[in-house]
Amino acid sequence: MNSSPLVSIVVTTKNEEKNIQTCLESIQGQTYQNIEIIVVDNFSADRTQEIARQYTGKVFSKGPERSAQRNYGMIDIAQGEYVMFVDADMILSPGLIGACVRRMQAGDCLALHIHEIVLGVSFFSKVRRFERTFYDGTAVDGARFFLKRAFVQVGGFDVELFNEGSGEDWDIDKLIKRIGAIMLLDESLVDDQPWGPDLFGFIDSRGVTPSRRKPTIYHNETDFVLSNYLKKKSYYAKGFDGYIAKWGQSDPDIRKQFGLWYRYFGVFLENGKWSKLFAHPLLSMGMYSLRFLVGAVYILRKQKV
Repeated sequence: MNSSPLVSIVVTTKNEEKNIQTCLESIQGQTYQNIEIIVVDNFSADRTQEIARQYTGKVFSKGPERSAQRNYGMIDIAQGEYVMFVDADMILSPGLIGACVRRMQAGDCLALHIHEIVLGVSFFSKVRRFERTFYDGTAVDGARFFLKRAFVQVGGFDVELFNEGSGEDWDIDKLIKRIGAIMLLDESLVDDQPWGPDLFGFIDSRGVTPSRRKPTIYHNETDFVLSNYLKKKSYYAKGFDGYIAKWGQSDPDIRKQFGLWYRYFGVFLENGKWSKLFAHPLLSMGMYSLRFLVGAVYILRKQKV
């Protein structure tokens, strides 16, 4: 077994000049060195491609949407034994890729869920960060790191589920689970790893002190605005019908992902997670307020169909 197999990291972009440099710096700064960076851009009108070429010669233009971009990068272009996709507003902790490779080399899984932390200093950004801690490794999480041959075997992302947020991330998990297991990356897999001062300072300024020991993706979401958040969720909901129809409403994952009990109670209570609700009552109330509003948006959209 190659102790340092090539890892291909695919970054999909569209008009991401504000975020792409930080993302690529975090990839370039990995302690694991055998990485190829592939940027698949959806014909940006800003400086995204120009900035990307400062970090990699593998910058491509591809559309019409992110599933096609990911498939192009991860199947057609990637040369690695492992493939990973990230968004341009994500920042990888320095030891993340090394931890992923070591976990995959155990040979008992084909893909990994990765712990993710939402950045932001506003109250509702903190609520979103709190909410995300309940989802790691659950039916509402999505794998990001794959054994390439497994990803190719299942055909990659279903481009028919083309609307962003339309379930394509959940769909690829279900396809992979047909042929093998998906595991949650153990947070204890990294020794003390140094951050570059610029990235450390950037994350710290966004409300989170970066860990030197946990393999993590930091998600630099746009500053929280309730109206924009609900509009985004409404747009996402438009594409779920195709995903549900593909797998059927009786599918166990579908029932969790769209069922009232699991999305409002089960995912927050299972495996002892309920204790966090009592430890952080204000964040819990904020989280349930957002969950209620998102649910209302989904119901209203369904009534209009």
